[in-house]
Amino acid sequence: MLLVSGPMSSDSLQKLQNLGPASIRMLTAAGINTADDLRRLGSVSAFLAVREAGQRPTMNLLWALEGALREEHWAKLSEKVRAKLQKEIDRHKSDS
Repeated sequence: MLLVSGPMSSDSLQKLQNLGPASIRMLTAAGINTADDLRRLGSVSAFLAVREAGQRPTMNLLWALEGALREEHWAKLSEKVRAKLQKEIDRHKSDS
């Protein structure tokens, strides 16, 4: 269980739209502890880091991460954006 003591910093993952406790647990398991960490990596690299950390993310996590970075609800991501993200993930699968 994720426990936060004291006020959340302005760079807290909890402050980002779309990210609930399960998503935050997966991110922190991958060493992504702040919103700045996520911004620096981007959604695809963060998703891959979560997977490499032994977590089992679904594509919904990727949509949530991208939406968080764009400051919009994940369900509002266009099909074009989703297809681009899926293509990047698929490219990484074939590289491994």
